[in-house]
This record gives sequence, structure tokens and C-alpha cells, in this order.
Amino acid sequence: MSGRGKRRDDEEFASESVDAPPKKTAKTDADDDDSDDVVVCEIAKNRRVAVRNWQGRIMVDIREFYVKDGKQCPGKKGISLSMDQWNILRKHVDEIDRAVNENS
Repeated sequence: MSGRGKRRDDEEFASESVDAPPKKTAKTDADDDDSDDVVVCEIAKNRRVAVRNWQGRIMVDIREFYVKDGKQCPGKKGISLSMDQWNILRKHVDEIDRAVNENS
């Protein structure tokens, strides 16, 4: 035998002793963890800045949103900044403004 896969005897025994996996439940509005979101501003039609509490940490979230079933949902395009990252960005705002003005 080549050693690949299970033997038939093992397969039959395994199917008898393994329980079925738990069924998945649909996510409801009560399960949503974005109740701690504070939308600071909308910077475009589907882009917004929000402050959220995620896993016990305060994050500044700059993200694109899309509409699904009439509800605004966060998309993959975006960035969540920790407080350390946010403070570093704030300290460099004047430098960023200067660079933008020089290049425009």
C-alpha cells in the first residue's frame, strides 16, 4: 500500500465514533459587535472615519462601506489604527500637509 489516505477499515471505524459538527447559526443584529462604533465623519459617499472598541482596544477605523440588503457593511478596503499609530499620524500632520502642498 502506498501510505496515502486512510484504509477502509479505519474509515468505517472513524465514521462510527465521530460526532457531527455543530450547526452554524446565522448572525443576527444582536450579535453585531459594532455597537461601540462612533462615526466621526463621512469623508466620501461610502467612506467614513469611525472610532471603535475592538477586542478591548480603541481603534480609529478609516474604511469603505458597501450596501448589502439595504444595510451598510464594512468592506475590506480600509485601515484600523491603534492609539499609538493614531498619535504618530497626528504628530506628522503638518509634515503631511507640507508635502501635499509641495506636490499639488
